[in-house]
Amino acid sequence: MQRYFVTPEQIDGSRIVLAGDDAHHITRVMRMEEDDVIIVSDGVSRVAEASIKSLSPGKVEAEAAAWLPIEGEPLWSVTVAQSLPKGDKMELVIQKGTEIGAAAFMPFESERMIVQYDGKKEAKRLERWGKIAKEAAEQAHRSRIPAIGAVASWKELVARIPSYDLALFCYEKEGGGRGLREAVSARRQSGEWGGEERNILLVVGPEGGFTEREAAEAEEAGAVVVGLGKRILRTETAAMVGLACLMYESGEMGGV
Repeated sequence: MQRYFVTPEQIDGSRIVLAGDDAHHITRVMRMEEDDVIIVSDGVSRVAEASIKSLSPGKVEAEAAAWLPIEGEPLWSVTVAQSLPKGDKMELVIQKGTEIGAAAFMPFESERMIVQYDGKKEAKRLERWGKIAKEAAEQAHRSRIPAIGAVASWKELVARIPSYDLALFCYEKEGGGRGLREAVSARRQSGEWGGEERNILLVVGPEGGFTEREAAEAEEAGAVVVGLGKRILRTETAAMVGLACLMYESGEMGGV
């Protein structure tokens, strides 16, 4: 069943209004008709199975027939902090990371970043990233769209590390040494975690990797420096591998 995300304001009681690209997709791409059923989520707390009542190219009205439970969301809330990669790699990280289960993305600048960041283009870039996350969340049948923050400086990233239950700093020089699973296990055994929900930060470097100074500063702020195996991964691959490992460790894929 086709799924769409709307803002909370687009749901008024049982009446749901879809507009813009969503209305175009329903009418022109899917060629739906009155009484066809769709799934609509406000991305916060409401998911409805809704029946279409009227259609036009710019506006579709539907009526909620049943309210559904929030599903498709991992128990652990993982934010992927990704140093800006070149080309369209950030789009790939957002698309696949959303499918895997990321709760948020935090793009940031680092010392060996190859791409030349242009702050003037940030609004357009964030709009594009948000659209990719929305489409990926719909495809993956998620109940929420991951949040995507504005590009942070290195200092801003380091300052946010202490606010997470666990921050994992992926560093290629760690290699086959201390791994992600070992770090999660150690935190579990420390008794510092209460309950089952977790707020985790996964920090991934750019194509040129992190500097030793950056690794030291992240560790001093409270991050655990980890490796993702003996092989050197591309930056976009590292984000997906690290996120998938955390989903497994949370029990999302039958682990623990």
